[in-house]
Amino acid sequence: MALFLEFLLQQWILVAALLVAVSMLLFHETRKAGPALSPQQAIDLVNAEDGIFLDLRDGGEFKQGHIVDAVHIPMAKLADRKSELDAYRERPIILVCKMGQQAGAAAKQLRGDGFGKVYKMAGGMLEWRNLQLPTVAKK
Repeated sequence: MALFLEFLLQQWILVAALLVAVSMLLFHETRKAGPALSPQQAIDLVNAEDGIFLDLRDGGEFKQGHIVDAVHIPMAKLADRKSELDAYRERPIILVCKMGQQAGAAAKQLRGDGFGKVYKMAGGMLEWRNLQLPTVAKK
């Protein structure tokens, strides 16, 4: 441990450069994925601008409970089924996954294909359920 501290003190410029590089990388990656909205902000945006919730979870999780009127396209099939979203190119698309982590990759993919208003829902369906917001289940 003493050697590590000695290295940090002697090579403080390298350590500072590493921290700056990592910070810039994280900032860039989060910016590319687009903004994250709370569930309430997402509801407000969908209602105000006639947007949709796009559920990225697999079929079993979707059937157990999903947001009312959510469009279901599993993350693994998003690239093949993007054409189903063409009607929403200029409207808000709120990406929903289990905990909000897959939505970032999907947002990058959709933004790269020209979808203008793509947002992630912070916390995903886990946060939606924690707030006791309504869901429907398919049988």
